[in-house]
Formats: sequence, C-alpha cells, structure tokens
Amino acid sequence: MSHAEDHEGTRRDFLYYATAGAGAVATGAAVWPLVNQMNPSADVQALSSIRVDVSGVEVGTQLTVKWLGKPVFIRRRTEDEIAAGRAVQVSELIDGNAENKNKPGADASDENRTLDEAGEWLVMIGVCTHLGCVPIGNAAGDFGGWFCPCHGSHYDTAGRIRKGPAPRNLDVPVAAFEDETTIKLG
Repeated sequence: MSHAEDHEGTRRDFLYYATAGAGAVATGAAVWPLVNQMNPSADVQALSSIRVDVSGVEVGTQLTVKWLGKPVFIRRRTEDEIAAGRAVQVSELIDGNAENKNKPGADASDENRTLDEAGEWLVMIGVCTHLGCVPIGNAAGDFGGWFCPCHGSHYDTAGRIRKGPAPRNLDVPVAAFEDETTIKLG
C-alpha cells in the first residue's frame, strides 16, 4: 500500500464525518421549530399562577375565579359545613374510600381537601367530573354542597361526590395562602 492510498482514506473518512455532522445539524435545525411550538404560549404561562384577594369573602360565601380557563370555587365554610364535612366516614364515599386507594381522591378526608387546618377555606376546580358542567353551590343538592343540574351529581360540603353519575370528587388545585388575605393558585 502506497503512501498516497493512506492519505486518500483519511480524506474520505473526514468527508464522511463532516457530511454526517452537517446532516445532524440540519435535521436538528428543521425539527427544533416543531418541538418548540408545543411549549405553552406566553399568555398561558402568565396565567399558570394567580393570586386571589379573599379579604372580602365572608363566612358562608363563595368566590369564583377563572384559572387556566376553568372556574375555581373558593369557599369560606361555616362551622356547620366544616362539621358536616368532617363527620363523613371516608369509607362511605364513592371516590376516596379504602377500596380505591390508587384513585386520584384516595384520601378524601375533609382535612386533606381544605386549605387551612381549621377547615374554613376550601378551594376546588368548579367542573363536574362527569361531563364537565359547572355545578351550582351555596348548599345545593342533597348533601348541602354543590349540585350539577345537568345530570344530577350531588357533592357534599367538602366537594366530594356523594350521589349521581360523577366518578370523582371535585378536583383540588395546588393552592396556598401567601398571607392572611391572599391565596396563590398554581
């Protein structure tokens, strides 16, 4: 084998790797816009976390706000509503009883659904888990909580499904008190 043939093989290898590298960069440049367009838009990111002033919410009333395109119920419960929610045995519930440990509402006790230890503040996504309707509140339905008139789902004072076709409790979003009068959602 001559010295010229050795040199030719090295040049061929270089051209092969350079072409493969350029192809990989071109493929990445073509695919990136397709992947990037799946990221949330700026307006969606801005709404992913909101702060709600609850200083005007009186005991026994509810504030409804819109978050991520869905209604969110913020209820300041009465002592009677808290007592009714805490009196329910978790084993009696459709969603959250011991037989359904792997389901989303697995621990549906009243204490785990409220925002504060006293159980006064309840924050829930106000969308019926049956077909996405918005339930009515203010002691509606057979259990003193919320009622979805579209198909007859009854929720108790902690937003847990008690009767009707809804398969799950009203969802509880990520929420926390930032200070005494402001709740942060998201």
